[in-house]
Amino acid sequence: MLVLASASPRRREILARFVDRFEVIPSHASEECNLKNPADYTLELAQRKAREVYSRAGGTVIGADTVVSVDGRILGKPRDREEAIGMLRLLSGRVHRVTTGYCIVHNGGEITGTVTTEVKFRELDGDIIRAYVETGEPMDKAGAYGIQGKGGLLVEWIRGDYYNVVGFPLEIVWKLRELGFEVLSR
Repeated sequence: MLVLASASPRRREILARFVDRFEVIPSHASEECNLKNPADYTLELAQRKAREVYSRAGGTVIGADTVVSVDGRILGKPRDREEAIGMLRLLSGRVHRVTTGYCIVHNGGEITGTVTTEVKFRELDGDIIRAYVETGEPMDKAGAYGIQGKGGLLVEWIRGDYYNVVGFPLEIVWKLRELGFEVLSR
C-alpha cells in the first residue's frame, strides 16, 4: 500500500498523474520547526510527517514539505492578507528558491532528499499584489503564491523542476519507480 501523508490537493493531483493507486492519510505531526536552512527545515518536517503516518498506517509512506526562501529567510504560508502582501512585495522582481524535502518510509527504512528550484518574479506593483491577494489563492501556499494558478502570472522564469514549485517534485515519483511502484502505467 502506498500512502501520501498530506492533505494537499496539489500533491495528491501530481502523484495521481503517475501512480494509479494510493491512499491519502494526512499527518498529525507538529509543523513547528526552528531550523533556519530550507533544506534542513523541509527535510525535518517531511520526516516527521512520513514517520507519524507510517506509525499509524504502515505501508510505504511519502511525506513532503515545501518552503520559499529569500535572503536566508524562510517564507511559509501567510497567516493573513497583510503577511501575504508583505511576502509578495519581498519577492517582487527577485529570484527566490523553492525547496521541498521528502521522506519515503519503505520496509522500515527511509529514502530522503531535497529538491530546490529557482524562481524569478516580475516587478509587481501594489495594485497587482492586492488584486492577487484578494483572489484568496495565496493564503494556503508557501511564499503566498501558487504557480499552477493565477500566481503563475507573477513568475518571469523558473530554473528547475516546475512540479517542485507546486510542492511535489518529480524526483519522488522516480524514487517510487526505483522501489518497484508502477508509474506511467495508464
